[in-house]
Amino acid sequence: MRPLWFLLQKEFRQIFRDRGFVGRLFVMPTIQLILLPMAANFTIKNINIAIVDHDHSSVSAKLSNKILSSGYFKLADYTDFNSKAFELIEHDKADIILEIPPKFESNLMREGFQKIAIEVNAINGVKASVGFAYLNSIISEYNNAIRLELIHPERFNQQPVIEVISSYWYNPALTYYIFMVPAIMVSLVTGIAGLSAAFNIVKEKEIGTIEQINVTPIKKWQFMLGKLLPFLIMGIVVFSFSLLIARVGYGIVPIGNLVTLYVFLIVFLFAILGFGLLISTYSETQVQANSLMVLFMMIFNMMSGLFTPLESMPEWAKFIAHLFPVSHFIEVMRMVVIKGSGLYDIRMQLLSVFLIGLVLNTWAILNYRKRA
Repeated sequence: MRPLWFLLQKEFRQIFRDRGFVGRLFVMPTIQLILLPMAANFTIKNINIAIVDHDHSSVSAKLSNKILSSGYFKLADYTDFNSKAFELIEHDKADIILEIPPKFESNLMREGFQKIAIEVNAINGVKASVGFAYLNSIISEYNNAIRLELIHPERFNQQPVIEVISSYWYNPALTYYIFMVPAIMVSLVTGIAGLSAAFNIVKEKEIGTIEQINVTPIKKWQFMLGKLLPFLIMGIVVFSFSLLIARVGYGIVPIGNLVTLYVFLIVFLFAILGFGLLISTYSETQVQANSLMVLFMMIFNMMSGLFTPLESMPEWAKFIAHLFPVSHFIEVMRMVVIKGSGLYDIRMQLLSVFLIGLVLNTWAILNYRKRA
């Protein structure tokens, strides 16, 4: 084991001589964990709405006030003309048009029902569907309120009513960053550890030290292990620092045991560092290694469940996503941090990532050509 010990000494000296080491280890996680959760906010607010009110009654005014006071909508214009409202949508100054017809209040009181029109700009499908759902819910609540206030009780048909009471587990307030920050931490550790491992062997090739190592009696597995262990420690440090930022900045404290997180983290780093080392064995320059890692990082982020749930993907895409260790770690992070899951609950993900890591590291060792 003496050759391995000397290799580790060399690697740590080489890492600490790097002037950008502190920045990658501490500054980058701080900036990303502050900025990315804001950018990945799935809570849609400030939806621009144009209200076309042909009635100008007290009922239409109360409906407009209720919509604008909900906190989800921002008034783009309050007008009498449909053409003006459609012009706002054409210039992307309005997302939704609410049209209240003439004699809205009188017809509602006399006939017991009335129609209103909602026109939605559906270029952004997510914003359109969520905005329509918000507006429909507000109008339904207002409809129930005016039935109690304005319509006489004898006009109601006495029918059984089912009341639904919802209860949100694990994240009662539906706070988006409690769901997003653990996943962003995984992406952060993946990027720092994976890129560092990918650059390592390539850097040895570029500066010429790889030739000196090749003529030594060091075995290939010792060389790879010497490259892997320093970055495994660095990944643990980055993850620990990210947990600290999540606690101080967002008040996120893992419900589950930290030992569970760190056990899975070590297995995950074993896999992702093996992938980085594999990339470095195929690359001749740091530019090639960087291009390959950035390409795969984009694929990991898009297919790992970071932004979209895996359940919404087709079966072939889900199969591919489960071949990536990142998707398993994001799932485990949310299970442990939010639900409080234990080692037994994540046993299948732990086994899957370990097998993926075993394949990647074996591939990297076999692909590294050591010339005597």
